[in-house]
Amino acid sequence: MTIINPSYEFLRPWIEALPESFDSSGTLIYDARNQIRTYEVNGLTLCVKRFHRPRFLNKWIYSFVRPSKARRSYENGLYLLAHGVGTPEPVAYIEQKKCGLLDFSYLVTLQSSLTRLHREFTLAYTPELEETIRPLARFTAHMHNEGILHLDFSPGNILWDKVDGEYRFEIIDINRMTFGPVSLKEGCRSMRRICARSSFFDTFADEYALARQLDAEQCRYWIHYYRDRFWDHGRKARYEYE
Repeated sequence: MTIINPSYEFLRPWIEALPESFDSSGTLIYDARNQIRTYEVNGLTLCVKRFHRPRFLNKWIYSFVRPSKARRSYENGLYLLAHGVGTPEPVAYIEQKKCGLLDFSYLVTLQSSLTRLHREFTLAYTPELEETIRPLARFTAHMHNEGILHLDFSPGNILWDKVDGEYRFEIIDINRMTFGPVSLKEGCRSMRRICARSSFFDTFADEYALARQLDAEQCRYWIHYYRDRFWDHGRKARYEYE
């Protein structure tokens, strides 16, 4: 099955040929459980992610119970863009089946114009990181105000760059998301995978609370609470409010 964004219907012949050409074409930029390749097609730079074959029970689940990761990523991307949240524009998704069960699936998007990952700040605490804190907090607050919660909001899934003097952000790896009201605690918990100094999160919490009209002290408390629990690998920590 192949689903194509109507704006990119002109790419149909190339997209439908992807399952046969993927292994021997494009530029490989990521190779682990999933593979990612980039392509230059009709003046566009496209990014194609091939999701690994589901195994055992997951073959049945992704065939009959849950949408595939490619389909969820495609549909979530359209939803994010419709709500003003940056993410690479979805172009298409493909699902291959064998004996009626899901095999490989593919997600096609435009290649983002943003060139940096927030992960670079896990290695160095720089003045540039300080400059990104408040813009990132406002981006995150907007996402949560729109009822969008990324379940893997980690440094490797946050693209960013400075464009015309302003910081811009996009999120990737968006197959795992929830939609609906995002509480203070849920929003703060989503920051637990970010690795940075405590002062980063104090500043983040203040700006995030301002953008969401929440209590800044509570935001600081819950961000540190969930981060400490996460980085302690689940070991119980004692807090005066618990």
